[in-house]
Amino acid sequence: MPTNRRQMLAGTAAGLAAAATGAASPAAAAPEAFAMPRGLTLLNLRGSDGPRLGVKTNRGILDAVAAGEALGLPAPRDMDDLLQNGRGETLARLVAAARERGTPALYAREETVSFAPLVTRPEKIIMMGFNYRTHAAETGTPVPKDPPLFNKYNNSLNHHGGTIKLPVNAAKQFDYETELVIVIGRECRDVPEAEALDYVAGYATGNDFSARDLQRLTSQFMIGKTCDGFAPLGPYLVTSDLVGDPNNLRIETVVNGEVRQDWNTNDMIFNCRQLISFASKVMTLKPGDIFFTGTPQGVILGLPQDKRFWLKPGDKVVSRLEKLGELRFDLA
Repeated sequence: MPTNRRQMLAGTAAGLAAAATGAASPAAAAPEAFAMPRGLTLLNLRGSDGPRLGVKTNRGILDAVAAGEALGLPAPRDMDDLLQNGRGETLARLVAAARERGTPALYAREETVSFAPLVTRPEKIIMMGFNYRTHAAETGTPVPKDPPLFNKYNNSLNHHGGTIKLPVNAAKQFDYETELVIVIGRECRDVPEAEALDYVAGYATGNDFSARDLQRLTSQFMIGKTCDGFAPLGPYLVTSDLVGDPNNLRIETVVNGEVRQDWNTNDMIFNCRQLISFASKVMTLKPGDIFFTGTPQGVILGLPQDKRFWLKPGDKVVSRLEKLGELRFDLA
């Protein structure tokens, strides 16, 4: 039985028991219904004690853990705690209390904070290949009839402002792929396309960084995709209600100040609803899972052979998605 369903039944049973005995059940003891975050722009902060959940507000960045301690309220520890345990209502109460009762000291200027990977403990990192017609065309790849999914692992997770240490002893052909990333917020299996976006917590900017020579070494993409740090993600998770239609967002890549990709997510072959529905037919999607949705044309691999100047140490990459913020990382 899904976790959220068990929690709902547990809450109902507790309420009936209290009613039968005439006892008032303390609010703090009542199980909280599983809830996704809403109306928020979220991030993971880097702390000496590990990732800490942050909330971007018009007053600055709210450290949820510190705010909870200051206000005597429960708080999600980090993004994975928030998503995997459905603590959206806990966070909403904390943000409201900080706004009403908190002091300016609870907020930090964004330029003073350090970002952690947006999620750190996803059960799955799902990748989608050749999901833009223009990208399939530039690489000479037939338009896929079904979504060609592959994977990365948690070792590849990287953060806004981070650095990718290029594995130059194993590969030479390093390339960028800016992508819209779906962050799952509710467990789902066999989801119809019409309902698929109801299971999304939010969206983020990501880069499916790639070593093309490793990617094409065999018929499997994995070794060219999951080197350490090859999945920069962030800076924010913007909840789905603030984004609206995920398939109408401008998407860009800038390398050393030069625009390399500039397109729109409306060119996806399989849109976000279709991707979620398809994947949910073959695996259970869990809260905190992340789904990279493919990249448009403009990658180095799509250029003529004599114009393929692969990325190198010292290069600076910026990935942008409308409404989702600007992801920056360096190569070393």
